[in-house]
Amino acid sequence: MTDITSNPPLRSPHGRRRNVEFKVYFATIFIVALPFATVRYLRDIARFRTLNLRGPLARAWAEADRTTPFIFSA
Repeated sequence: MTDITSNPPLRSPHGRRRNVEFKVYFATIFIVALPFATVRYLRDIARFRTLNLRGPLARAWAEADRTTPFIFSA
């Protein structure tokens, strides 16, 4: 009898494998989010008067990373 409690199967460190369709949607959402993230970044620079903020690329990447899984969860 196999006892998997002492030697469980290995899981991928990255979670689910992302296929080509996921990458296409991610890239599309990233490109669309980039101008909005840039405007938000410039607005935050003017509001907080500091450059110590996440840049527009990081903001757009985070937005695409949050939005794309919602498309595939439905």
